[in-house]
Amino acid sequence: MSNKIACFGEILWDVLPTGKQPGGAPFNVAVHLHQLGQSVDLISRVGDDDLGSELLDFVASKGLRTDYVQLGKTHLTGVVKANVDDANEVTYKIVQPVAWDYIQYDAELETLVEQAEVFVFGSLAARQAGTRETLYRLLEHAKFKVFDVNMRPPHYSKEVVKYLLEKANLVKMNHHELAEIMAWFGEETARPTAMRWLANRFDLQAVCVTCGADGALLWTNDQLYRAPGVAVEVKDTIGSGDSFLAALLKGWLAGQEPGEMLRFACATGALVATHQGATPAFTEAAVQELLAAQAA
Repeated sequence: MSNKIACFGEILWDVLPTGKQPGGAPFNVAVHLHQLGQSVDLISRVGDDDLGSELLDFVASKGLRTDYVQLGKTHLTGVVKANVDDANEVTYKIVQPVAWDYIQYDAELETLVEQAEVFVFGSLAARQAGTRETLYRLLEHAKFKVFDVNMRPPHYSKEVVKYLLEKANLVKMNHHELAEIMAWFGEETARPTAMRWLANRFDLQAVCVTCGADGALLWTNDQLYRAPGVAVEVKDTIGSGDSFLAALLKGWLAGQEPGEMLRFACATGALVATHQGATPAFTEAAVQELLAAQAA
């Protein structure tokens, strides 16, 4: 196993027409990082209930430690009702408040984050004061901060997203989020121009924008990199962006050439979209096969 990564935020059940599945962006990213050979821990919180016990069992079944998944007595385990009528644009109804809104700060978390090479977080976990305050404190101890924007209406505010942008080193968002954020500032929304502006405004080492079936863009080292989408038969896109981020971080930590890491990330996201659910099992070899097939 290689570099230590800490993923912070929600773990929950996605309730689909076909039944419930474990989810939550930080959890999904952690699972995919582990599958890609990275050493990763998840910081979250579940309720002391049957759904919480099932989630802890699932975390362990995916090869992750549960040491930093807190058990709460006062709030239930998180649930999200996912609408998959449009396989390419899943929408969510996110219940609140739930256990992961109350992640508690402690010395063990501080030590974990201090020792990690990368700290991954999103905007959803910052919707309530409890977890938001813990996140803000932990950010002060993180070496390299990765902000997975992941804006879920109505669970975010301009002020919080701007604050998290200020703290980040690398930011990943989709093209809808890029357009909305740029509109807040009254700035140009054309993607390359907007990405360069964000990088300069917030002193970011990298800005990554996913564009669905059209692939992704990465701005880093004052240069724009593009990777095309990978044509696949989509089952659902739940977890696709999370696997993309995991693959991108694997390449980043390995010092890979930006265009190469972006292509690998796009292929990883596409591969996950061919399965149902957020965390299907896959191998790096399967991603490389998909890339090779695209190039043929």
